[in-house]
Amino acid sequence: MNAEIIAVGSELLTPHRQDTNSLYLTEKLNDLGVEVRFKCIVGDDLEALTAAAKLAMRRSDIILFSGGLGPTEDDLTREAVADALGLKLQRDPQIIAQLEERFAKRGYKMTPNNARQADVIASAAALPNSLGSAPGQWIAGKYDGQDRILVLLPGPPYELKAMFETECLPRLRARIPEQHIATRILKMAMIPESQVDARVAPIYKTYTDVATTILAGGGEIQLHLRCRKDSQAEAEARVEELAEKIEDEMGDAIFSRKGETIEQIVSYLLQMRGMTLAAAESCTGGMLAERITSLSGSSRYFLGGAVVYSNALKTQFANVPKSLIDQHGAVSREVAAAMAEGIRKRCLASYGVGITGVAGPTGGTEQKPVGLVYIALAGEEGTQIVERNFPGDRQRVRQFSTQQALEMVRRALL
Repeated sequence: MNAEIIAVGSELLTPHRQDTNSLYLTEKLNDLGVEVRFKCIVGDDLEALTAAAKLAMRRSDIILFSGGLGPTEDDLTREAVADALGLKLQRDPQIIAQLEERFAKRGYKMTPNNARQADVIASAAALPNSLGSAPGQWIAGKYDGQDRILVLLPGPPYELKAMFETECLPRLRARIPEQHIATRILKMAMIPESQVDARVAPIYKTYTDVATTILAGGGEIQLHLRCRKDSQAEAEARVEELAEKIEDEMGDAIFSRKGETIEQIVSYLLQMRGMTLAAAESCTGGMLAERITSLSGSSRYFLGGAVVYSNALKTQFANVPKSLIDQHGAVSREVAAAMAEGIRKRCLASYGVGITGVAGPTGGTEQKPVGLVYIALAGEEGTQIVERNFPGDRQRVRQFSTQQALEMVRRALL
């Protein structure tokens, strides 16, 4: 079976509010072996919402609506779904009584518009809301000759999750044929998406029963493998077979196969090797240290470091000779190497990282444009330096720089 999620609310079409309910619902549906094929966000518009409901009922077995069940004039999910089904809304006196009791317990008198929350679509079962005033609705039947399940859920995440767990999951388990989904997420860092696909596409294309998706962002490539079979063992075996063939092709470029971040992998390797790390950062302004210390227990392997934005502090905190900066400039291979070596010695760390560059949007020159970054890693075996020209805005340049640094540490630890 497949599913579709429709998030309702004009606020979700602004930069100020995100739809997180669909992520939760997708996870729960996947656990049941249901694939989510479509998601959409619809504003508080009756005509648009009715059209979205009709389209969903033509192509999806299970349709979940989140939001639009409140008491105000812009809460239109009940009306839209009723219109799409060609059914009437019926006001449930028992729900009215429950709403009045709820308001009375809180010392309020229920206003007339709250009665709209008692409007139930004919043939629907009302779903009690233990944490809010808006009941959900469950509709199961045929639409154009096809079995369909429609579920109307409240918008607030804590209400939606509680209702879905207690009211919807048992109903879905009783109706959904047993099926199983296995997934793998293979992650790589600092490799162009096109290069990865050129190497792995000839492999994954032969596995027509495994859906493969490639995602790129922030200096990371993710290969999402997904297979649905009648048994979990069969699905796991099939997706594992493909994952192993991709790993054989990409080798140690793959840093994770279970969803771990590169920070987690670096943490694991440092602790396994009994090694420590320190960092001297200029253009990244402490972002590398922040990423590393976002993990609990990072004090076991990250000794610390310094944000050395000014030339004077590069000399004072990272032991970079002033003459080196005068000769080559703060943004240079030589200074990056000196920063890595200096902070390593200053902190008595196994490895030292130095990052210097032009994050922009100002400060670039023809010789040293915005996006030019030098990343150095110093260890007992010597110092390696990588020069990169990262496109994009200031945040992207900083993100890519720290990703490159973490990947250098990871590969050194291998």
